[in-house]
Amino acid sequence: MKKHNTSKVVLITMLVFLLLSWILPAAYYSGEYVDQGRVQMGLFDLFSYPLTSWSYFGYLALFIVLVGGFYGILYKIPAYRTFLEKIVAGVRGLEKLALSIMVVVIAVLVSFCGVQVAIILFLPFIVSLILLMGYDKIVAAMVTVGSICAGLIGSTFATSNSGILTSVFQLEKYYKSSQVGPRFILLLLGIVLVILNVLMYIKKGNKIVKMEKKEPEKEEVKEEVVEKKVSAPAPKKEVSNKGSNNKKSSKKNSSKSRRNDNKAAFREEDVIIVKETVGDTNYLVPSENTKKSKVWPIAVVFGLLFVLFVLAFIPWEQFGVTYFNDLTKDIEKFKLFEFPLFAKLLGSFNAFGNWTVTDLFLPLGLSVLFLAIVYGIRLDDVFDSFIAGAKKALAPAFIIILLYTILVLVTYHPFQLVIYKFILGWTKKFNIATTALVGILCGLFNSDIAYSFQSVVPYYASIFTASKNYPLAATIFQSMYGLTMLVAPTSLTLMVVLSYLNIPYKKWMKTIWKLLLELLIVCLIVFIFKAM
Repeated sequence: MKKHNTSKVVLITMLVFLLLSWILPAAYYSGEYVDQGRVQMGLFDLFSYPLTSWSYFGYLALFIVLVGGFYGILYKIPAYRTFLEKIVAGVRGLEKLALSIMVVVIAVLVSFCGVQVAIILFLPFIVSLILLMGYDKIVAAMVTVGSICAGLIGSTFATSNSGILTSVFQLEKYYKSSQVGPRFILLLLGIVLVILNVLMYIKKGNKIVKMEKKEPEKEEVKEEVVEKKVSAPAPKKEVSNKGSNNKKSSKKNSSKSRRNDNKAAFREEDVIIVKETVGDTNYLVPSENTKKSKVWPIAVVFGLLFVLFVLAFIPWEQFGVTYFNDLTKDIEKFKLFEFPLFAKLLGSFNAFGNWTVTDLFLPLGLSVLFLAIVYGIRLDDVFDSFIAGAKKALAPAFIIILLYTILVLVTYHPFQLVIYKFILGWTKKFNIATTALVGILCGLFNSDIAYSFQSVVPYYASIFTASKNYPLAATIFQSMYGLTMLVAPTSLTLMVVLSYLNIPYKKWMKTIWKLLLELLIVCLIVFIFKAM
C-alpha cells in the first residue's frame, strides 16, 4: 500500500484550488455582490497559510493529538484489552445488531448535538470493537463516517450545524414545523441506508480471516495470510478432535460453516488474526492480555466520559432547558468565606449545551490521572505511553491543518462565489436542482460547516427573496453538505478516519459510491415531496 495516501489527496486538492484562484475571478457578498477581479494565490502562500490555519484551528489538531495520547496510555493498560473483549463477548452472535446500534447512536448524536468532530474522542474505541468482532477496516470506516454523514444530512437541533442557516434565512418561526419533520425523515432514511450498505458489504465477504491460538509464554502472534475465506462455526459449537488432528478434515469442517462470511467467531482461548486488502490492523487493537485484570476502572471512565459527552453537547436551550446555564452561574458565584472558590479553581468554563472540543481536555486529563492511580502506572510510563499514542495521531492532526489551510485559501481567494452565481443564474426562481448543486460545491470547497454556509447563503437569500422557500432551501443546503462529506477530499471527518485507518482514498470511493448515490436519490425525493 502506498504511504501517506490521504495527505497526498489533500495536497493535490490544495494545488487544484490554487490553480482555480488563477483561472477564476474572486468575489464576495457584503450587502451586495462585490467583484474583486483575480486574486491569485502565490507559492509563498502555500507555506504561510498553514501557519494561519494553525493560529485559528490548531486546537482541533491538538485535540486529535491528545486523544491519541489518551489511547496510547489505555493501550498500555492490560485491562483495556480485557474490557474490549468482554464487550465483544457480550454481543457474540449479535454483531450485526451491535453495528446497527453504533450507527444509530452516532448519527443521532451528530444530528442533535453537532459532534461530528468531538465524536473522534470515541473513534479508536469503536474501531477496536469492530475489528475485534472480526470485521475489517472498511466496515469500521463505513460505520463511523457513514453514520456521521447520516447525522449531518438529517441534522435537526444542532445549532452548531444549522445556526447560520437559521440566522440568515430567519427560520425561527418556521423551525419546528417546517424543518425538523423533513430532517427527521432524512435522518431515519440515512441511518437505514448506511446500515443496509454495511450489511451488504459484510455479506460479500471482503476480507480474509484466520483463527490461531496464542501460546501464553509468547508475546507476539505470527500472522498468516489465508488464501480462501473461512467462516467460523456458530458460538459454543466445538470442533471435533478428528478435525483438529487432520488438516484436510479441518478444512472441510471450516468450509461448511457459513454463519457469517465476513466475521470470525472465536472462543476465549482464540485470537483473531486478520489480513485485509487495506493493510495491517495491529496498531488499531491493543495487545492481548493473558493476565486477569480489573476492568471496572476502565468501564467507569468510558461510562462517565460518554454521559458527560452527551450532557455537554446537547443544545439544551433548543428544548427550553435553562437548568445548566443557571447551575453554571451559581457555581461561578459560589463563595467560601467571601472567596469565589469554584470560579478561581475552574476558571472560565461553558455550561452544558455550549461545550466545544477544547472543553474535553480537562476530562481527558482527569481520566488519565484516575487510571494511572488505580492501575499504579509510573509517571514516566504515563509520559512514554502518551507520547507513543500522540505520535500515531500526528498524521490525522496534520490532515486537520491541511484541510483548514484549504479553508484559508478559499476564504482569502474567494473564487467560489463566482461559481455559485453562475449556477444560480440558470433559473430566475427557486430551484431544487441548482440549490442542491450549489450545496454540494460549498461543502466541497469548505471543510468547516459554518464557513460552507456563510460562503453562499447570504448571497442566495439576496437573489431568491421568497421566504416561503427558505425552510426547504435550508434543508437542501444542510443535507447536501452532509452528503458531500461522505466523499469530498476536504471532508474533515472522512480524511481523518481514512488517515487513521490507513485506507486509500480510491479504495474508499470504490466501496462507498453506491451509498452516495442512494442517499442522493433519497434526498432529492424528500425535497420534491416537501416542495409539493
